[in-house]
Amino acid sequence: MLTHVTVTVAPDETGGRHLLAPVGLPTPHQVPVRFAVEGADFELTGEATTGQMAALVSPDPATQITFSYTFADGGPGYPDILFRSQENRFTKAADALVRDARRLAESTRDGHAAIEAIVNDVAEKFVYGHPEVRFNDGLEEIPYLACGVTEGSCVDINTYLIACLRAAGFEAGYVTGYFFPEEKNGCCDDMHCWVVTRHDGVTLEWDIAHHLKMGKGPICCGLNPKAGSRVAMAHSMGLDFPQLGIVGAKLIAEPAWINADGTLTRTTLDIRMQKTQPDAAEAAA
Repeated sequence: MLTHVTVTVAPDETGGRHLLAPVGLPTPHQVPVRFAVEGADFELTGEATTGQMAALVSPDPATQITFSYTFADGGPGYPDILFRSQENRFTKAADALVRDARRLAESTRDGHAAIEAIVNDVAEKFVYGHPEVRFNDGLEEIPYLACGVTEGSCVDINTYLIACLRAAGFEAGYVTGYFFPEEKNGCCDDMHCWVVTRHDGVTLEWDIAHHLKMGKGPICCGLNPKAGSRVAMAHSMGLDFPQLGIVGAKLIAEPAWINADGTLTRTTLDIRMQKTQPDAAEAAA
């Protein structure tokens, strides 16, 4: 099966800016086999801390741009670099968070149980939502959420989860992409993200946000507790593109406008997905 995703970006009202877009990420489930840009020229540019490549697009201000991705079923797994800790303000844990994560891990029977306990402990600290002010805004480290319940999106929840898992000594990675809910028939509104752990040779995936949105618990490993399809676009947080003047970007998932000061601004998007069977020539190749 082939999964085709198109991401169409409305023209830039400001004018003169470039677009930065991910080019797709291999997973155990899929591998990107095609990437194209319609409506503008592009070149590849490298991210300094992870080695990921991204597309740098030079659009005409009056022209909409369409990014096309194709993924084939089956993949080589997640890149090893995804599991390496890149310490920055989106990943560095406060001392109190480190102590609590290690305490929780030490109280379980083994590493796999510890990971599951940490995931469920994080889930209890959040209610799903999109707050105007995020729990770590303006901070240089991830704070310890000692009590109460915090409103957070998938980005917020997984930021906290990654900090907890790594503080407890576990390999964990942050993946961005798109999730297409079954009921939306091949459309979605924006990016999604999830967490991947690797321990004793076992790789597991976790999607707390979908469990919370469905009111489903305890949190179990695996993707798509909510019916639908997903594709992976990029990974990690705190990204640097030195040639573009971008330092410490939180993430890349959707195409984003590059501002003169090196910050990124969200675009107006139309995101669609369809699945097809490979033709005979593709199957034989």
